[in-house]
Amino acid sequence: MKIAILSRNANLYSTRRLVEACKKNGHHVEVIDHLKCNILIEEELPRIYYVDRYLEGFDAVIPRIGASVTFYGTAVVRQFEMMSVFTTVKSRGLADSRDKLRSLQLLTKSGIGLPKTVFTNYSKNVESIIESAGGVPIVIKLLEGTQGLGVVLADSKKAATSVLEAFNGLKARVIVQEFIKESGGADIRAFVVDGKVVGAMKRQGKQGEFRSNLHRGGSSHVIELSEAEEKAAISSAKALNLGVAGVDMLQSSRGPLVLEVNSSPGLEGIENATHLDIANEIIKYIERSAK
Repeated sequence: MKIAILSRNANLYSTRRLVEACKKNGHHVEVIDHLKCNILIEEELPRIYYVDRYLEGFDAVIPRIGASVTFYGTAVVRQFEMMSVFTTVKSRGLADSRDKLRSLQLLTKSGIGLPKTVFTNYSKNVESIIESAGGVPIVIKLLEGTQGLGVVLADSKKAATSVLEAFNGLKARVIVQEFIKESGGADIRAFVVDGKVVGAMKRQGKQGEFRSNLHRGGSSHVIELSEAEEKAAISSAKALNLGVAGVDMLQSSRGPLVLEVNSSPGLEGIENATHLDIANEIIKYIERSAK
């Protein structure tokens, strides 16, 4: 099979591991910088021009699209779909997962547990927002934030009011969520491929840090999911129509609560924590699905 990996950097861990897995399974693989793709829209002949040639003959594509280039990356994935190329992450799922508000709306419509969440149009009634999210402490998140950036824990009404008023003044879109104290600064990342959890880890934030992101110095270890956690992860990926997804959850007194569904989850953290060949699971998914 001929497989394309959409990635801006062939040296990134996830990209390198996917290339290795492709070659190990006897496939031809090429890393393509999606920002260098030109989309040609022509009646009954959708094509992609890359650097100095048309991209032809691909059986499957693996999107590794950064959050900052979601719009163009999604357009490139959509063009591959129009060319009848199988993709591990569909363009609609990619776009929905990157829209934090829409993704939460889709998840709750599917009956998936979430922290209480409030979104308003720069409302000046800050006290009402805080109370609607369950009262302080609350978590305030920028809609465009990634890897824990743009996430603030406000542990008093005064602090919450100051942060919300500051974001409103900057016309920055935020969501306000309840703080799940019993999670203890830890969360779960479940890696879903083709409707199955192929690996899971628990990430613990460093001391004094409520965010568990590994990019921010957190640690991780392998974990066996409960039946409810596994169901929540699989249902979340399905709700956003993602063949490959990283589902982040909190353990709470009322069961697993989904925080976010990542459509381009990194492989380094999950593979190091679980010692599983997650990249190979993605290639096997392609082999089962690509026509």
